[in-house]
Amino acid sequence: MMVMESKWLWFLRIAVLSVLLVLEGAPTDACLQHERIALLQLKPFFNHYNELADWDEVTGSDCCQWKGIECNTTSSRLIGLSLNSTRYGDDQGWYLNASLFLPFVELKSLYLQGNAIAGCIENEELSHLINLKKLDLSRNQIKNIPSFKDDATERQQMIHLEELNLEGNLLNNTVFASLKVFSNLKYLDISFNRMKGSLDIKDLDAFSSLRELYMSNNQLKDFVIHKGCCDLKKLEVLDLSWNVFEGMLPNYLGNLNSLRELDVSHNQFSGNLTPLSNLTSLRFLSLSRNHFEIPASLAPLANLPNLKVLYGDENKMVMEPSFYSSLPKFQLRFISLSNCITSQQLSPEFLTFLYYQYDLRYIDLSRNNFSGALPIWLFENNTKLEHLILRGNSFSGPLSLPSAPNLNVSLVDISDNKLQGQIPSHICPTFQYLGALFLAKNVIEGNIPTCLSGMKDLVVLDLSNNHLSGTVPEELILKDPLVILRLSNNNLSGNVIPAVLNANGAWKLYLDGNNFSGEMSNIDVSTFEFPTLLTEIDLSNNKLYGKLPRRIGNMSNLKKLALSNNNFEGSIPMEFCNLNQLVFLDLSQNNLSGSIPSCLSPPNIEHVHLHGNRLNGPLPLAFYNSSSLVTLDLRGNNLSGSVREWIDSLSSLSVVLLKANHLHGRIPVQLCNLYSLNIKDLSQNMFYGPIPSCLGNLTLPIQDNKILEQWIYLLFLDDEWIEFTRKSGSYSYRDYIHENIGGIDLSCNKLTGQIPDEFGNLGEIYSLNLSHNNLIGVIPSSFSKLKQLESLDLSYNNLTGEIPNQLVELHFLEIFSVAYNNLSGSIPERDQFTTFDETSYEGNPFLCGPMLDKSCSKTDSPPTTSFTSNDEEEEDNLLDMYVFRVSFLVTYAVMLVTTFIVLYINPYWRRALFSFGQKCITTCRYSTVGNFLVYCIFRKWFNCHGDLNEVGFCCPRKRL
Repeated sequence: MMVMESKWLWFLRIAVLSVLLVLEGAPTDACLQHERIALLQLKPFFNHYNELADWDEVTGSDCCQWKGIECNTTSSRLIGLSLNSTRYGDDQGWYLNASLFLPFVELKSLYLQGNAIAGCIENEELSHLINLKKLDLSRNQIKNIPSFKDDATERQQMIHLEELNLEGNLLNNTVFASLKVFSNLKYLDISFNRMKGSLDIKDLDAFSSLRELYMSNNQLKDFVIHKGCCDLKKLEVLDLSWNVFEGMLPNYLGNLNSLRELDVSHNQFSGNLTPLSNLTSLRFLSLSRNHFEIPASLAPLANLPNLKVLYGDENKMVMEPSFYSSLPKFQLRFISLSNCITSQQLSPEFLTFLYYQYDLRYIDLSRNNFSGALPIWLFENNTKLEHLILRGNSFSGPLSLPSAPNLNVSLVDISDNKLQGQIPSHICPTFQYLGALFLAKNVIEGNIPTCLSGMKDLVVLDLSNNHLSGTVPEELILKDPLVILRLSNNNLSGNVIPAVLNANGAWKLYLDGNNFSGEMSNIDVSTFEFPTLLTEIDLSNNKLYGKLPRRIGNMSNLKKLALSNNNFEGSIPMEFCNLNQLVFLDLSQNNLSGSIPSCLSPPNIEHVHLHGNRLNGPLPLAFYNSSSLVTLDLRGNNLSGSVREWIDSLSSLSVVLLKANHLHGRIPVQLCNLYSLNIKDLSQNMFYGPIPSCLGNLTLPIQDNKILEQWIYLLFLDDEWIEFTRKSGSYSYRDYIHENIGGIDLSCNKLTGQIPDEFGNLGEIYSLNLSHNNLIGVIPSSFSKLKQLESLDLSYNNLTGEIPNQLVELHFLEIFSVAYNNLSGSIPERDQFTTFDETSYEGNPFLCGPMLDKSCSKTDSPPTTSFTSNDEEEEDNLLDMYVFRVSFLVTYAVMLVTTFIVLYINPYWRRALFSFGQKCITTCRYSTVGNFLVYCIFRKWFNCHGDLNEVGFCCPRKRL
């Protein structure tokens, strides 16, 4: 009976198990059918980029194998679902129907990052997922977290949630009140939201289980601390970086005894570090970019035995009383204290705690104005040291090395110091596994050690801006895996072209500013494969010559090509049109001729410099429709024709320099469509007609720049220099701030009409030069709105009226000239106008004032001459000039032929002319008179108020 009963129990158990399997709807080796159906219902909401293509509706498809799905290996139930960035880029937020997730009763991890979710549909909250432990809603558009009821029923919902990521949403300070029911939270990230003002510590009372809290990149300013509030005893990670906290660190932080990582960087904290002295569990501490006063001995941190990583950059290092001698209990592995000492020159021994550190792997003491000998003892004390960065100090003397080899060092940066002497020949065996060496901007001389070519791990070598001489080891250029080689601005010589053209392992070669020579066109390029990995090459400012190799066009990955200031000749090869990856092209200051290939239009080109050559032909179609082009510099060539009307297709153009060519025609109004255009130099050409008034309607995209120097704009992007003429000459500008300046130079043309009043709208412009034209009318009083103007040149025109008194509001005006016009009245006697000398006003007989030592009298009056600026009169003026020139040539030809005929017939007059010529040669009077007559004729011919240069440009009589 007992046996029968046990058999029935056994069969009953099998039956129950069978029923359960049927109820589950699927065997354990595949996903459950109802969860599979639920996933297919989710698919339309999260498949905007077809990233869920493998979510197949075919019957029998195992959803546990689909992308983003994790199943329990025993029950086959869904336990993990990742739908990150499947709707990334949606402009408008949308509301999630959380009920679609209810079939996944065992779901533990849900990732919905980057899907433009604005929230959940009302009454359909994710709180019903009671087994959820990890929820990622970061990088969405959530403004509010729904408030959960604080009763026994609601506490059963999502009670197991341990990790919640809300980073990158639109949440404010109320987020803590909304989340307080999640008492089991261990991880909470609310960085990159809209919290601001005060952080009330009382809001954190409910999170007693919290281990990690991230609140960076908000606008939190200070703490509100209540007596007896929760101290978050279990908190191990706290990130308050990139806020606007100010004042001293709150003593509250000293109560977080479990804290292992603390980041308060990029705030405005000040004072001392005393509140941190009891955090004995602390391992990571970031204090960078505040206003802390950090003692040189790190005394407040001396009792933190577990401290391993310390960031203290851009604070203030202070001295301490000499009697302090406590030894630190920590052994750091990573320390960064860059840019902490601002004025007084001190030696690294100033940081006394460093003497007791023997486990450092990374040291950054850059830009601290340290002086004296190089602290080699840092290598010797820390045999595990990997990275040493001492750049931007004042270390002097020879480049010393540790006495024993260090096999762990992979990066040494001692650039921008005052080191002298030669590079030690034993640098290679000392640092056998060196991967990056930076010795730029020192006073190092001698040869480059040949052993550097044999260092197996050397990837980056920068020896630029020194006094190195001799030749470059060919093996160094050909070295693999040397990725970046920078030898710029030394005294190196020799022919590096063969090695450069065969540098198959290099990515970036900077050999500019040396004495390298050689003829590129003599190279037998058939023996070279040309480097396919090379992305940047700079051979500018050398002594290279010959024609540009056509096979440079085979360098398919080339992004930067700089060959300026050499002696290259011939035309630009058509093969350069194959450089489709080109971003930067500089062939300026050579002897290149011919036209610019019309096919030269790389799709991503940004900067083109071709100035100072002998290029000719019309303004090229080369860069037509290059919407990425930022800089176009074609100055000092022989280009002719008019400015193309398609120039407005260069929608990103910020700098256009066409100075000193033979361009003519009217200034195209299409320039007004280039809303990014900051610098326009069309000077020393033959443009005529009125200045388009729409140029004054451009709103320059300029920001404040308080660092702008008085005379020079520093514009820099990579190694790009832009030259733009202000009043007293041409200066080079670094291109990294070319979006922060504005300048217009239309001087030395044949422009007519009045100066547009709209130019007063260019409120952020720094330089305006309209000199040496035929402009008429008055100086617009609207110029008073050009508050940033530093240079204004209106000289050598036909302007009338008075100098507007409103111009005294231009407080930054450094250079001002209205010389050689027809201005009248008194010169303003306020502010900076009292500093301009008489050369700024000469050539205006009816101007008066103390600067000209001429008192103003009511009897002085200018001539009454009426001017018009309509197109018909301009055409009449041009016609009159044309008639004058033709009649002069005809008369001159007739007189010359008549004179020759008479002299041929009458020998007496012929002898008399020869006798007169001999007397003129003796007295030199005829030379003076003749030159004067020719000079006057040419001045009338070219309608020029100044001197004529060798190519007929109307240039200033005296450069100011």
